[in-house]
Amino acid sequence: MENTNEMQVIFDSRSSNESFARVTVAAFMTSLNPTVEEVSDVKTAVSEAVTNAIIHGYENEVHSITIRCRTEGKTLYLEVEDQGKGIEDVQQAMEPLFTTKPDLDRSGMGFSFMEAFMDSLEVISTPGEGTLVKMEKIVGKGRRLWTGPSI
Repeated sequence: MENTNEMQVIFDSRSSNESFARVTVAAFMTSLNPTVEEVSDVKTAVSEAVTNAIIHGYENEVHSITIRCRTEGKTLYLEVEDQGKGIEDVQQAMEPLFTTKPDLDRSGMGFSFMEAFMDSLEVISTPGEGTLVKMEKIVGKGRRLWTGPSI
């Protein structure tokens, strides 16, 4: 059986906790021996998911955000969940540049960034009940090992 590990953290939906979420997930994934770029990708995806929960899910009210992480083999499974207002049309929300908060200078690129930096992205949302963002990152995919000079 492959090595597995799990963690869950619940925190207030305050903007100041966005960096806490990024660092927590980054620290958790270190057992996978990720590259700096892989850690950066995951931190960006976490940041976008948590910010979406704060700004869109809870509309800046303070409630709970839950992050669940699991490692299995070389894969990080990550979930960010809120019990906020939910998303009416997930497909539309995932389109690049779509935003429901243009007055707040929101770029509408959050889901696009998550999709670009992670290997898998799924968004499950029910209006009035909340949103679950599920992501996966395979660590070491495409990494070349140096074998030294040829003789």
